[in-house]
Parts: sequence; C-alpha cells; structure tokens
Amino acid sequence: MMLPNNESVSQLSKELGITEPTLYKWRKEARIAVNHTPGEGQSSEQWSSEDKFLVVMETYTMNQADLAEYCRKKGLYKEQIKK
Repeated sequence: MMLPNNESVSQLSKELGITEPTLYKWRKEARIAVNHTPGEGQSSEQWSSEDKFLVVMETYTMNQADLAEYCRKKGLYKEQIKK
C-alpha cells in the first residue's frame, strides 16, 4: 500500500482481514499526515537525515509530472531532491 513494501490494497485486505475502504481511508490519512515540508524552511544541505530519507522514499518511484507536483506542494525544487 505504501513504501517500502508497496503491496496492493486488495492483497493487504485479504491478508489482514480489513476492508478495502478502510485501508484506502487509512492510506489517505497517512499521506495527509506526512504533508509537512522537510527541514522546516532550512536549505536542503541542513535537512536532517530523517527528512532526506523521507523525501527520497516518497519520490523515488515518481515520474517527472508527479515529482513536479510534489515539489510544488512542498515548496521544494527538483534539484534539492536530487541532492
């Protein structure tokens, strides 16, 4: 459902015995909860290791359009993520 395992919702539903709508709701809530900006206004060189890792995990499977949208939402530049 989310990284690092990225299992499908239907697969998790069967494995855990939790309904798919519940899993979709939890995934949506988790994505909203993670919507903070890494480094809280610091330059990318000053981000904590945790913030750097979080950005990499969130973006490594994104295509260019999704990455651009992510950067706009977070107030980041692609170059910061590439570093």
